[in-house]
Amino acid sequence: MCGRATLAKKPKAIEKRYKATFEATELVEKNLLPNYNIAPTHWHPVLTNEIDNPLRFFKWGLIPSWAKDAKIASNLINARIETILDKPAFKCVHQQRCLVPYDGFYEWKKIGKDRIPYRIILPDTPIFSVAGIWEIWTNPIGTTIPTFAVLTQAPNELMQPIHDRMPAILSPSQETIWLDNALSIQDILSIIKPYPSELMKAYRVSSQVNTVKINKPQLLEEVPDFQQGSLF
Repeated sequence: MCGRATLAKKPKAIEKRYKATFEATELVEKNLLPNYNIAPTHWHPVLTNEIDNPLRFFKWGLIPSWAKDAKIASNLINARIETILDKPAFKCVHQQRCLVPYDGFYEWKKIGKDRIPYRIILPDTPIFSVAGIWEIWTNPIGTTIPTFAVLTQAPNELMQPIHDRMPAILSPSQETIWLDNALSIQDILSIIKPYPSELMKAYRVSSQVNTVKINKPQLLEEVPDFQQGSLF
């Protein structure tokens, strides 16, 4: 699964990358960027496939429009590319797709009884997109909550020793296809392939990232194996 990520960039850099703007009120109200330890239930910027759409903050953890309560979101943070068309909860993929901006994501490698955190980045791509799907849910008192999930796929060669899944990272040309409302869903999904290993880098980070409440720039720093657990 992909359950933790980073977007350690300021709003202006994200706006420049996507040639889109944030809604000013959302930036002021949420004040969530940069974020060094993004986790499910966090609000995070996305760019949807709606026409003339600004960058908006959605909540990580999909809540289908038909859901009776928000508890389902904890089980719908990821959508597997292999089965997304078979799951009623992910029916929105046909019409409601989005780009989820990251500059890195975390994954844990199991070594014996230990789970060692790694951060994975694209060294030549300061901000990259992961394929996402989105929904707008209305709670019992009439409040609308925009939510999203990220697509996952089989790992590439870099990720295989770390984890058996990886997020569906898109190239810039694939971003346009992912948001294209005129294409069939089969054609759109066919672009999802494991991102090339040679364009990615994985490095070990502090175990402090395990604690969601810890959110600071030091989490991004590489930690040599012999110092793991002793830094900070």
